[in-house]
Amino acid sequence: MRILVTNDDGINAPGLKVAEAIAAEIAGPDGEVWVVAPAFEQSGVAHKISYTHPMMIAQLGPRRYAAEGSPADCVLAGFYEVLQGARPDLVLSGVNRGNNSAENAMYSGTVGGAMEAALQGLPAIALSQYFGPLTQEMSDPFEPAIAHGTDLVRQLLAKGLWDAGDYRLFYNVNFPPFPRDRVKGLKVASQGYRKDTFFGVEPHVSPSGRKFLWIRGGPQHLPTAEGTDAAANLAGYISVTPMRADLTAHDALDALRERLE
Repeated sequence: MRILVTNDDGINAPGLKVAEAIAAEIAGPDGEVWVVAPAFEQSGVAHKISYTHPMMIAQLGPRRYAAEGSPADCVLAGFYEVLQGARPDLVLSGVNRGNNSAENAMYSGTVGGAMEAALQGLPAIALSQYFGPLTQEMSDPFEPAIAHGTDLVRQLLAKGLWDAGDYRLFYNVNFPPFPRDRVKGLKVASQGYRKDTFFGVEPHVSPSGRKFLWIRGGPQHLPTAEGTDAAANLAGYISVTPMRADLTAHDALDALRERLE
């Protein structure tokens, strides 16, 4: 099996090593694990592609590359340049430092990498580790992903839905913020919504008198609706959310046709 691994935290991120270890287990001794990851952190870039300027790519070791671009760029670089069009059997994006549940999925470069792989017709899984007070007490905050990631990916490969549609399915997986022995299992969940959590800005004035704005997120431990990803994670479950790149609000089509056509 040939697996392509990327992330949005950058080529030196500890979560990338976790994804590489998962990929190595899945690929087996006769398989191939290729890594093409951003040279610098690309968190929050979503599905950005750098089509207005070129990006440098450098080989750092056997089957290991860094590209000055987004995770989606890295998937394109990995597929068309590094692998020269040889199809990976699977693309893993992550393991992200922090959750990509609920509305975070819309901003996530980790999810963006998996989405681009799906648009290229490749099976793809985004992997993220929810952080919280308990993960800070662990010797490794990625412990749940390390302990359960390989089995989770194997389950998805064996039992997941892998269609070949125009907007084919890909998966957004979030590991809960609990020690490995307190992870209760797996829940298939829809994307949630944190009703009182929004991104905003926090102004700061530099010593030179210039104003700068930091983007600031909201609380990550507010409950979401039952049956959704963040609710499952905060209850101790790994969430698996099937996604597509199709942004059409299909539930509104018929009503809108009646009003406008």
